[in-house]
Amino acid sequence: MEFLDGNLSIFADACEKTVLKRILKDLWKTVLCSLEKTIVLPQCNDSLFFLFVLMMKTVVLQGGGEAKTLTPKQCLILDAGLEAIKQYFHAGGSGLKKTFVEKSPELESLRYALSLYSQTTDALIKTFVSTQHSQVHDGMGIRITANEKVRPDRGEGPILPPGYVSLSRFLSCFKRPVPPPVMAVNDMKWQTSGMFRPFVELSMVGPFLADKKRRFTTKSKNNSWTAKFNESFQFVLGKETPDCYELQLTVKDYCFGRTDRVVGLSVVQLRDVASRKSCVCWCPLGPRIHTDETGTTVLRILSQRPADEVAKEFVKLKSESRPAEEGR
Repeated sequence: MEFLDGNLSIFADACEKTVLKRILKDLWKTVLCSLEKTIVLPQCNDSLFFLFVLMMKTVVLQGGGEAKTLTPKQCLILDAGLEAIKQYFHAGGSGLKKTFVEKSPELESLRYALSLYSQTTDALIKTFVSTQHSQVHDGMGIRITANEKVRPDRGEGPILPPGYVSLSRFLSCFKRPVPPPVMAVNDMKWQTSGMFRPFVELSMVGPFLADKKRRFTTKSKNNSWTAKFNESFQFVLGKETPDCYELQLTVKDYCFGRTDRVVGLSVVQLRDVASRKSCVCWCPLGPRIHTDETGTTVLRILSQRPADEVAKEFVKLKSESRPAEEGR
């Protein structure tokens, strides 16, 4: 506030009224964006979420204490501080109009971030699943059919998925005891100088799963650009409705002695299949997960909880991506 006081008095003396209003509007936006991106949710590139978590964990270990995140009390202080800043920029009617300040998208974004910040990890993951309906972009939607032989049209154009994962008897992974789901990878696009050994990692995502099995990994297949995995797996959901859960499918290339590389990712939301007795899901793979502003906010908040294993696992899962050199 001292910095603003010192500079705004100079602007008020030197500028015409119209110029001063323009400066005030730009400064208002800058102040709110700085509060959000520097104090509440430090900016992270999508591909650096997991690296950020690891850095935070390293700081905790070296410092012998806990990572510095905002406490609920500090969130309340920031919220109260916003009221003081609003009055300052309004300046009793001689500054910005109240309607401009109240309806500012920057203010709405900051308030929304603060409202989410103090929520539990389960509540934030529930918000993410409930709001992120198109995590694989470029028009590559899940196709749900009743027949495994009915394959989706790959279409034409410069952007094609790097492959598909098909799930037959999909709902059987939540029921007992029935024949295991039949899972296959199809039409993989992958360049390698060695052996291509694809496998599928399935991750159940949703609230109240901390004490439940959340991941299943198939065995790898040798040099198979199209392969079936006849392996049995089963997940148990938490206490929420199926609308709050999703299954993320990540196809990887097994690499002995080094990190497995991501071929592509897809997401099946249970809200789309829960009402069916049986179905086949054709899931186009994408190079990475895409999120809107709400999803990105949730990921930034969870990335600041390095001591929370569920939060750390979730951020890592949503941050994986296909190597850039493999293209799309």
